[in-house]
Amino acid sequence: MKCMTATLEGSAAPAAKGPKPILDGKRSLGVQLSVYFGVLAPLAALVAAVPFAWGWGLTWVDVALFAVFYVISGLGITVAFHRHFTHGSFKAKRWLRVTMAIAGSMAVQGPLITWVADHRRHHAFSDREGDPHSPWLFGTSPAALAKGFWHAHMGWLFERDQSNVERFAPDLLKDPALRKVDRLFPLWTALTLLAPALIGGLVTWSLWGAVTGFFWAGLVRVCFLHHVTWSVNSICHMIGERPFTARDRSANFWPLAIFSFGESWHNLHHADPTSARHGVGRGQIDISARLIWMFEKLGWAYNVRWPTPGRLSRLAAESR
Repeated sequence: MKCMTATLEGSAAPAAKGPKPILDGKRSLGVQLSVYFGVLAPLAALVAAVPFAWGWGLTWVDVALFAVFYVISGLGITVAFHRHFTHGSFKAKRWLRVTMAIAGSMAVQGPLITWVADHRRHHAFSDREGDPHSPWLFGTSPAALAKGFWHAHMGWLFERDQSNVERFAPDLLKDPALRKVDRLFPLWTALTLLAPALIGGLVTWSLWGAVTGFFWAGLVRVCFLHHVTWSVNSICHMIGERPFTARDRSANFWPLAIFSFGESWHNLHHADPTSARHGVGRGQIDISARLIWMFEKLGWAYNVRWPTPGRLSRLAAESR
């Protein structure tokens, strides 16, 4: 919705009252097809991974490239897209903001501004009507929960509704550098798939090294990261522990903690969304929080919103 509408005489009408709408129309056919490709092509690669590995093997170069690009793109989602850009858990120097925006874009989970708008909408309506990916929108029967799990995990991505970025991400729209990173999403997608192929080919000095680098550290890595991220949307809103008070059914699911870099300590996140640390209990590994701590020590990040003992005590007491 435009705030101002030009009249025939060239003057401007008064701004519309009230909040902007939640949705901003439908995705174009081209964008929707790119979503299908971005979701299904890596998934097809993951399905092919077992026979591929059985027939041609998996080298240490492939494993190393997979790990490096998984860490870069995974932390780009958790530290950058999620904790920094969506929730403002810390402030960062300009160069770091742009670098983090590019790293998150390499996860192939959508352009920065779209990702942030969807996630802020999720928090605004968590597990209620308006939440783009709640598993509880269809009821509590076994069939409804199965449908809800599919919807929360990846089904919602195939719907064409667009979150209104002017409502949910106006701060990012005002930043020219971030708008440019957002527009160049196809470039970052190409980079995240082709860079492993290039490096694999150069390290092994073979075309086959490029092919396996593209397959394992490109497509399979993107798919694996997709499903780890989507599992936080689905599993962490269905099962797990809830030690803190939240308005929704967010829960901690420890098996995902390492692969999600600490995002699966989801209950504290929804109880205190701007907290830079999600894993606050003993033994709750939170790699994303550790990276933010390193940024802070290096002077690259500041105004970090670390959880305080008093606030954690209050949130825990309210949940009893």
